[in-house]
Amino acid sequence: MLALPHIGRLPAGPLNAISDVTGVTVGHATLAEGALQTGVTVIRPHQGDPFRDKVPAAATVFNGFGKSIGLVQVQELGLLETPIALTNTLSVGSVATAQIISAIQANPEIGRSDPTVNPLVFECNDGYLNDIQAMAIGAEHYQQALAAAAPAFAQGAVGAGRGMSSFDLKGGIGSASRLATIDGNQYCVGALVLSNFGKLPALTLAGRHIGTELLRLRQPEADVPEMGSIIMIIATDAPLDARQLGRLATRCGIGLSRTGSIYGHGSGDLALAFSTAQTVPYRPDTAIRQSSSLHDNLLDPLFEAVVDSTEQAIVNALFAAEAVTGRNGHQRQSLREAAAALP
Repeated sequence: MLALPHIGRLPAGPLNAISDVTGVTVGHATLAEGALQTGVTVIRPHQGDPFRDKVPAAATVFNGFGKSIGLVQVQELGLLETPIALTNTLSVGSVATAQIISAIQANPEIGRSDPTVNPLVFECNDGYLNDIQAMAIGAEHYQQALAAAAPAFAQGAVGAGRGMSSFDLKGGIGSASRLATIDGNQYCVGALVLSNFGKLPALTLAGRHIGTELLRLRQPEADVPEMGSIIMIIATDAPLDARQLGRLATRCGIGLSRTGSIYGHGSGDLALAFSTAQTVPYRPDTAIRQSSSLHDNLLDPLFEAVVDSTEQAIVNALFAAEAVTGRNGHQRQSLREAAAALP
């Protein structure tokens, strides 16, 4: 029986999920009927209105084969002003529109006396299992996922992860957290991934090259180029500015590579990190904004937490995902099923 490993030496938070960062919640809307195997996942950075109370953020692109929206403004301003949405590649437009509509409903002057809003949608291609050309995701699915956002949420083949594949097995949504102590203060780092990347021979679990072991138990698949992706979201309650959050996002690549990724040519590998320690009001009370951040010399424990929680989230997605049959009878076996015969 293959056991779920604990990655690294740092302890996990109570839920071992991104929602261990206080105020962060996650919700899903899942379509699972016949050829439609897809969905939406929404991450809320806090319980207020992110357009009115923005949070510092930064993104890193490891391999840019992707169709996400909203990264340019995040790079320029270092702020989030909507929840983060995850979905399939061809549904980015409909989900972005739904985000804009939702923000306007809460702030009717957006695009008039207020600036326009920056929707933030990340994507992976679930077209192997899902009839992606049906473009079945609509505004109602974004709203459903947003309304469902809670600290406790499902992982695996749910929400945006329903149709995703990893290492020629079933992938999907995975999450984890780690607790780091700096100068006597404990901070939480949480990761959530939309995992849709990798080829089976490369699969590595906590340093074990399990992909090569699994190859002996199954018929090899056609040797086709990798066309998957992964989205990695990091949340923390540590006080960090956008520059420092960019440094955290970069460390996601270490956790990703540990599982066997080479950032393949056709893979969109992106990471975004945000901090909930302080918000940036849309309408400032004073011309000078007061903020605080940890000293850069003290960031190593957070870097370690990012690396381990990212790797753990990918592993958790594989362990949580169930087998799925979708478009044209295409199937993805779960890791647990594939590894049942392993010692």
